[in-house]
Amino acid sequence: MTPLSFSSGNLLADRRADYAEMLFSSGDHSAAAALMGDALELAPEWIAGHFRHGEMLAEAGEIAAALDAWRNVLRLDPVDQLGASLKLELHGAMDGMRAMPSAFVETLFDQYADTFDEALVDKLVYQVPTLLQRAIASLGKSGFAHAIDLGCGTGLMGERLRGDVSFLEGMDISSEMLKRAEAKRIYDRLARADLATLAELPREADLITAADVFMYIGSLERLFALVAATLAPGTLFAFSVELHDGPETMILRPSRRYAHSEAHLREMLIAKGFELVSMEKAAIRMDRGEAIEGLIVVALRKGEEAKIDESTFNECHNIRSPFH
Repeated sequence: MTPLSFSSGNLLADRRADYAEMLFSSGDHSAAAALMGDALELAPEWIAGHFRHGEMLAEAGEIAAALDAWRNVLRLDPVDQLGASLKLELHGAMDGMRAMPSAFVETLFDQYADTFDEALVDKLVYQVPTLLQRAIASLGKSGFAHAIDLGCGTGLMGERLRGDVSFLEGMDISSEMLKRAEAKRIYDRLARADLATLAELPREADLITAADVFMYIGSLERLFALVAATLAPGTLFAFSVELHDGPETMILRPSRRYAHSEAHLREMLIAKGFELVSMEKAAIRMDRGEAIEGLIVVALRKGEEAKIDESTFNECHNIRSPFH
């Protein structure tokens, strides 16, 4: 994937964009949007500029123009590294999205990898790895032979698991996050993998975790089916989600993260062959001064080993495995 430039490459356009940001910070959103529009006349192929223009226009109340700006982003960058399709979805201009663009997730975490631990733990009071570790430990199981940390990031969950796991591996879509995880030397194996299109997991695992991951995926049916097909009876699946209390199975929030309903998770776990061991509500982190409520879930794989219906995988394209 071509790295995204946050500069226009045109000095004059960049200067106008900087002035636009100053105006925006002062609260003059309309003037900021107008000046950013002038900058884009000098750099019409500037993807990040069009995206920011859309945000400024939306704050100025010019929603139709903002939607056009985000459509320009998708025209220039169809893989959607900045998540313009999510902005369109939030404003009712794109229907039926069930998953977050993989390129957006990769770009987001590549961008934040250097400051991720400090920002999440120190500033946002991130609690999920500790809460998941406690939920797993409450079962009284003393250790695991092989754990898979899905969406491992820089290894915050892996740090909690390491003392109880003989073989620990992590998977993440962001190569920059994986570099930070590797530097901690807590994983026995790391692999770059897109969970939205992953076709296979190591079948020897007796614990699979996903800490603060599913809000960046969206629809979970395919991934839950994959986990169910991987785990043997008696093994554990532990994860977190952001919680919403409405009738929808999931919603996309203004933060551009998905939140899932408790009822849907319960139904899906049962349908995929899991027994719910625990599901606890908890404040999982702060966001703009407010606590984000989530669910900390531990499920036990039961019954005979499952096989995945091929139709489940036909919902996604370009499925690949990091193990081949």
